[in-house]
Amino acid sequence: CPLTMSEVDGTSPISRKRPFILVTGTPCVGKTATASLLAERSGFKHMCVGDLVKEHKFYDGLDEKLDSYYLDEEKLLDYMETSLKECDDEGLGVVCDYHSCELFPERWFDLVLVLRAKTDVLFDRLSKREYSDQKRQENLECEIMQVVLDEAKEAYAKDIVIQLPSNTIEEMESNIQRAQTWVEQWVLNKHNQEDE
Repeated sequence: CPLTMSEVDGTSPISRKRPFILVTGTPCVGKTATASLLAERSGFKHMCVGDLVKEHKFYDGLDEKLDSYYLDEEKLLDYMETSLKECDDEGLGVVCDYHSCELFPERWFDLVLVLRAKTDVLFDRLSKREYSDQKRQENLECEIMQVVLDEAKEAYAKDIVIQLPSNTIEEMESNIQRAQTWVEQWVLNKHNQEDE
């Protein structure tokens, strides 16, 4: 079942030619795999925010206990703002992925996909990545308590936030197809608005 415009309004406060999409969720729900395939199939730029943080050192040290960086949000957001503007100027769509979403300005995204996974599936994925027991437990609790979904609903207009299951390859493929259909409709609506 494709995402319909009644589920997500394709209009954007910024007059971009292609939409900007955020794929978010707890670590190991399949964000990067989904985002990179969606970007590739849609001809969009993919921005893996976690990779940007590491590559450009947008952090102020490492929390060794949790094996995670202390994020320098200001540097990251300044960099992303410039990158997104360049994509907009070139008429490119963008698919970003990150495990958090409330730090990004609402105006940046036209669609926010929150991927969810069953706890047994997530446990296996976290274990396969060799997360510590504490880090694995914290991420499982975040998923159970739907922390990322709630953050997305608080940070963005409810009509652009869509929750999708991401337990299997088939679900990931379905999510990508639904998002591609939404992109096509967004572009068509945008084109029709310009003709009026």
